[in-house]
Amino acid sequence: MADHIAVRAGGKRVGEGESVDSGESRGQFWSSPTVTLRGEPGKDQPVTNLAMNTERPVPPETCDRAVAAARAAAAASGVEVREITEIAELTAVGVLFETIWRSARPVTTELLRALSAAGNYVAGAFAGGELLGACVGFFGNPGKGSLHSHIAGVAKAGAGRGIGYALKLHQRGWALSQDVSAIKWTFDPLVRRNAYFNLGKLGALPVLYLRDFYGPMADGINGSGDTDRLMVSWDLAGTAVRAAAFGEPIRTDAKALLERGAAVALSVDANGGPATGSADAPVVVVAVPADIEGLRGTDPGKAADWRAALRETLGGLMSAGGRVTGFDRAGFYVISKEEQ
Repeated sequence: MADHIAVRAGGKRVGEGESVDSGESRGQFWSSPTVTLRGEPGKDQPVTNLAMNTERPVPPETCDRAVAAARAAAAASGVEVREITEIAELTAVGVLFETIWRSARPVTTELLRALSAAGNYVAGAFAGGELLGACVGFFGNPGKGSLHSHIAGVAKAGAGRGIGYALKLHQRGWALSQDVSAIKWTFDPLVRRNAYFNLGKLGALPVLYLRDFYGPMADGINGSGDTDRLMVSWDLAGTAVRAAAFGEPIRTDAKALLERGAAVALSVDANGGPATGSADAPVVVVAVPADIEGLRGTDPGKAADWRAALRETLGGLMSAGGRVTGFDRAGFYVISKEEQ
C-alpha cells in the first residue's frame, strides 16, 4: 500500500466514543545519545537492501527538537498523536483505512496487533475521542537500520488541518528516539499533492523508481492499472528535513530552472495528456497531471498513457543515474543529471 496521506471519502466517524489515553505513556519519546545516518543506495540495489552506509553522529538535542516539532504540529492541527496498542483502537485504524481506500480492509486488526507487539510503529491522531488519521510502519533490513512506513491516511473530517504532516513528524520523532535515522516509503509519483507533500513539505528524496510495485490493487484510489511507485528516503536528521519539520518547506522553482536552460522531458498537452520532449540538458523537469485520480475515473485510457509516459521519462532518467532533487508545487519533478 502506498504511504501517501490519503483522505477518506465517507462522512462516518471512526472510533467515536472509544477511550482515548490523554497522557503520553504510550506515545512518549526518549532521547538517545547517538543516531547512525547511512548514505544513499545505488540505483540497482533491491528494495530490501536499501541500507545506508555513511555514519554521522547526531547530537541528542536533535531528537528533542524533533519531538518538540511533532508536538507543535499536533497542537496546530488540534489533535493528539500517539501510539496505538489496544484492540478497539487498532480495529478503528483498519476501518479508517478501509473507508479511505474504498476496498477490503488494507490492514487487519490481527496484523496491526502483531506489528505493535513486535515494537513497530502504529499511531493515530485523535480529537475529542475521534480517530482522524493513522500511520503504520515496520522495521526493515537489517534490524532497526531503517523504518519502512507502509500506509497513512486522514479522515475526510480531518482534511485541511495538517494532520498528515503531524502524523509524519510524530513518526520522525519516534524513529529518532529508537536510534533510527531514516524512514522509507513508497507513493504513486503521478499524484501531484503527494509528491509535493513528500518532497516539499517533508524533505524526503526519491531513491528508486519501482515498476508495478504492488501488482493489481483495484481499490477506490489506485484503480486497475499498474502500481508504479517512487521509493523515497527521509534523512531524519538532515538539514533540509530539520528545517521542513519547523515549517520551512523545500522550495523548488521549475520556472526559474527553465529560464536557465533546463529541458522539459514531459509536459501536459492541450488535451490534458502527456507530451514527451527533450531530456538533453543537465537539469530536466518532468510534469505530472493535476488530478490523476479524477482522470482514472473519467478517462482511464489517458490515465494509462500518463503511467507509461512517466515510467519512460522519470523512471528512465533515474535508472540512468539522474537524481530527483525536488518537486515544484505547480506539478514538476526536477531531475539533476550532473554528478555530485
